Amino acid sequence: MFSLQKWKCSWSLAATVAAFLAVVSVVHLFLYPLVPPLDYLSISQAQSVCIPINGSTGGGEKYVNGMDSKDGITDHPKEDPHPVVDLNVLYPADSLKAVTYRGAPWKAEIGRWLSGCDSDVKTDKVIEKIGGKRCKNECSGQGICNRDLGLCHCFHGFSGEGCSEKMQLSCNYPASENRPYGHWVVSICPADCDTSRAMCFCGEGTKYPKRPAPESCGFKINEPTEPGGPRLTDWGVADMDIFTTNSSIRGWCNVDPAEGYAANVSIKEDCDCKYDGLWGRFCETSVQSVCINQCSGHGHCRGGFCQCENGWYGVDCSIPSVLSSIGEWPKWLRPSHIDVPDSARLTGTLFDLDAVVEKKRPLIYVYDLPPDFNSLLLEGRHFKMECVNRIYDDRNATIWTEQLYGAQMAIYESMLASPHRTLNGDEADFFFVPVLDSCIITRADDAPHLTMEDHHGLRSSLTLEFYKKAYEHIMLQYPYWNRTEGKDHIWFFSWDEGACYAPKEIWNSMMLVHWGNTNSKHNGSTTAYWADKWNTISSERRGNHTCFDPEKDLVLPAWKRPDEGSLTAKYWTRPRKERKTLFYFNGNLGPAYEHGRPEATYSMGIRQKVAKEFGSSPDKEGKLGKQHAEDVVVTPQRAEDYHLEIASSIFCGVMPGDGWSGRMEDSILQGCIPVVIQDGIYLPYENFLNYESFAVRIREDEIPNLINILRSMNEAEVELKRANVRKIWQRFLYCNSVMLEADRQNASIGLTEDWAAKFKEIEGDDAFTTLVQILHYKLHNDPWRRSARKKKNFGLPNECLMTPSP
Repeated sequence: MFSLQKWKCSWSLAATVAAFLAVVSVVHLFLYPLVPPLDYLSISQAQSVCIPINGSTGGGEKYVNGMDSKDGITDHPKEDPHPVVDLNVLYPADSLKAVTYRGAPWKAEIGRWLSGCDSDVKTDKVIEKIGGKRCKNECSGQGICNRDLGLCHCFHGFSGEGCSEKMQLSCNYPASENRPYGHWVVSICPADCDTSRAMCFCGEGTKYPKRPAPESCGFKINEPTEPGGPRLTDWGVADMDIFTTNSSIRGWCNVDPAEGYAANVSIKEDCDCKYDGLWGRFCETSVQSVCINQCSGHGHCRGGFCQCENGWYGVDCSIPSVLSSIGEWPKWLRPSHIDVPDSARLTGTLFDLDAVVEKKRPLIYVYDLPPDFNSLLLEGRHFKMECVNRIYDDRNATIWTEQLYGAQMAIYESMLASPHRTLNGDEADFFFVPVLDSCIITRADDAPHLTMEDHHGLRSSLTLEFYKKAYEHIMLQYPYWNRTEGKDHIWFFSWDEGACYAPKEIWNSMMLVHWGNTNSKHNGSTTAYWADKWNTISSERRGNHTCFDPEKDLVLPAWKRPDEGSLTAKYWTRPRKERKTLFYFNGNLGPAYEHGRPEATYSMGIRQKVAKEFGSSPDKEGKLGKQHAEDVVVTPQRAEDYHLEIASSIFCGVMPGDGWSGRMEDSILQGCIPVVIQDGIYLPYENFLNYESFAVRIREDEIPNLINILRSMNEAEVELKRANVRKIWQRFLYCNSVMLEADRQNASIGLTEDWAAKFKEIEGDDAFTTLVQILHYKLHNDPWRRSARKKKNFGLPNECLMTPSP
């Protein structure tokens, strides 16, 4: 891209300089083993000796107007005989107005910048802040000290400045004459309540006191009053049979596992091992619980909360303090050069430490929020599968879940382990605020301390309050928000309708969502589930913002369980001749079908319209779609092999569910061309990738003409789209998070399973890498940054840097 340059300098002079540097470095290493090497000759000084003229460094590095690898942007650009490179000329758009970068077709201006700039970014020396502050009473042994702020993060059931106050988290609401255990809540308990977590166990006096007895396990269940009717739980009457020692009836709390597995006793089926950290039909085996990054090898996961080793802190114990061993620092902090203050050497007191690390931008600062927003939500959950992308079996081996909300965990963990992470907020380009709203949503009825009584039963309102409290915390404890009014902050809203309910105070920020509804057509709350509606939330709290702003926000792919079967079959590469179905959609089709959801608002009626035209299964009246065709499948009947059926299709429907659904990911991962039918609603990366290159968009009013549109596409166009699908499929997987888990499993129990081996073979950029590339583009191309950007060494040539406003 650039002409070669020759170095005009004296070889003898170069040899003398090299020898001098070697001697100084060795002497310095022995005298000060913990202190970084002195920068005796800066790069700019070296360039004053060896000036590049019409030649090359030999390494392919660009010589840039007004920059070298240390100076960044200068007030007086250096003269350079070469003109600034025109990215428009180097990276022209194709016929579909796309520019390809690392295999993906991006919108032209984005792909052009990434091609010429993202791939050539250089490292920058960043000072990382290693905390050394003390906490009150060192958190009394009941919490972890954040040594950056000097604040305690207390374990479940403890509070106060030094975690010395014991809390009482009741399982039950106050009793009444008719309701001796209070009104229903998931944690309702007629047995023994662990008030540190509001979780129900069999309790003392039973053979297995730590065996869970939650919810319907502990209460009388009335059989149906008519054939086929529902079984109803009486929340006012405890089921004393679970405490019996008579082996012939349901003595859940006293049944020996061997007798239970031998079927020598009748067990109440509503009793099982719901809580995380326990395994087996009778909860007889203790296993790993799920923690963020499993505490990074520097702590113990206690139910969801990382109890960090001395010297470490953070939600995943990944942040070293001055008490840690430098040799154990994470990869994103190595190699480091540190400078120990003389006063600290003499007094032995704790101190903050600066470590110099070479990093590439963008740099992301991840707030270490109090555990109310993360760890406590994980530790207190009453159903182990909720809001996590994995659990652990009796071998402590990973079991991946089907939770669509699992992307929130995946992004969070990848962000914490990323080489783009920084502990220095002054150097950060972006700030990630990690609130696990997926856990708030799924746990809204868990226990009285997470009550929705003040929110009129709306989970959306409860979750809004969590985000607002997180905003208030970072405003109080950190100086970064007001520098840009939050524009450089990032929040993740995994909820079915995305960031619709975001508090007005944070709307300036970038929202990561799965639901890109611009409200241009589908206005207001579109969910069919009343507890998630947000229309009634006061504008004083929510404001009047849309759900999604494509100028600042981003739709991320939903989580899909790592499936070694599909990876082995390589469905995304399946040839055209094996795809006999023209159009395929399998899923809930709303009230037109016997087992569909009863709400007419489900899918905003879009799936129902498609079924009315092209349904391949009889509806309630026994009728097929008006335009049913043999090579078109639109059915609510569960497929025997869903992935194979998609892989046997050319086009696959992408329509909303109750908000977002994972159909886009299903299509891409199986190599099927997505057919998007949802007006005004963006899909993953759609405001950055060129969707015309690999997808088809059909307006909702074109649904009756859907199949005619697809049949009219020529084979060359179809094959071009299929080829692009094959190039981008891995960007819809969270490979980075999966491989982090694979490495942890191998390190902890020496196990590499099939899913890990298959994911290791995947080449190309995954969902997290794509996010980082987009952030890098936004760093230099978001208009508001023209006045907000400070002079920094961004490691880029001038043609990649946005010209600051005067």
